Amino acid sequence: MLQLEEMRLALVGMQPELHDLKEAIGYDGLARKVAELEEKAAQPGFWDNVETSQKTLQITKQCKDRIEHYDAMCAECEDALVLIEMASEENDDSMLEEIKTSVDHLQMEIEEMRLSTLLTGEYDEQNAIITFHPGAGGTEAQDWAQMLYRMYTRWAERHGFTCKVLDYLDGDEAGLKSASLLIEGLNAYGFLKSENGVHRLVRVSPFDASGRRQTSFASLEVMPDIDDTIEVDIRPEDIKMDVFRSSGAGGQHINKTSSAVRLTHLPTGIVVSCQTERSQFQNRDNCMKMLRSKLIQIKTQEHLEKIEDIKGVQNVIAWGSQIRSYVFMPYTMVKDHRSGFETSNVNAVMDGDLDGFINAYLKGMSLGTLSEK
Repeated sequence: MLQLEEMRLALVGMQPELHDLKEAIGYDGLARKVAELEEKAAQPGFWDNVETSQKTLQITKQCKDRIEHYDAMCAECEDALVLIEMASEENDDSMLEEIKTSVDHLQMEIEEMRLSTLLTGEYDEQNAIITFHPGAGGTEAQDWAQMLYRMYTRWAERHGFTCKVLDYLDGDEAGLKSASLLIEGLNAYGFLKSENGVHRLVRVSPFDASGRRQTSFASLEVMPDIDDTIEVDIRPEDIKMDVFRSSGAGGQHINKTSSAVRLTHLPTGIVVSCQTERSQFQNRDNCMKMLRSKLIQIKTQEHLEKIEDIKGVQNVIAWGSQIRSYVFMPYTMVKDHRSGFETSNVNAVMDGDLDGFINAYLKGMSLGTLSEK
């Protein structure tokens, strides 16, 4: 059958790609590293330092996951070829759909792993913290910020990542005033760092009785989730803490006690808040996590020698030109202004289909045709 032969040729064409990927991810080096770390973990006294031992186990798991992911792709390719051979011999087209699904899935997995080899930044493997800020425009901008919030949660679901709400403040009439999400998964920050910046929406406003076209803006901050093993010198006297009652849903306890926390870093003016946990202490811990991540990210981006060199809140959020435009009318288009990648399928994008934009950005960065935002 012609379809079977086409899929067989596609799979045969993937085999050299898989071989190249093995070298690109450093498969043999990863295997040696796992063996060394497991030997280290078996040594007496390994658990005496809990932080070091946990970090070692985390690195071991990441290396193993990468090896197992590659092995699973190779096995899927071989299994699909066997199915094609069986279907051809028996002239059985009942397996066509299963084989096609496997081929499509394998192509996606290879592309994703190829892109992951471009993630060489210091924090690319970390989880990501996304903070949403609506621009000027009241309800319009707040609704747009909520649309972006939904878009990124859908993207995370597509990739098997988990989302944890760190902070969420409802808008006056609709949408949100501010929100922070923790996206947990390997390379989450590496993939999502391209989304940092201003996003522009053009549509007919659902809040305008005259049906006029409106332009709205919202800004995203994307930070790596820095673990506790990276030291950051934040002096207690430089932090102002405010507590308040949570404003969102969360039950009687969350709304009737002052468990929400806002931290202000006085030397820089950076403000972070968290209100989603029941305990004030938990919210403060989350705030400190966000503050540490933000300070380290700014220090790295500004090429500063120490945290104390960060001056002024203007270094935190740069409301510059938009990185991407989402047009709902008079035509439909989403266009990234850095890579030039665009699509007319706005609905798919708003449902989390962002891989085309992320891939184009990462490829552009690897070729040196884009500047880091």
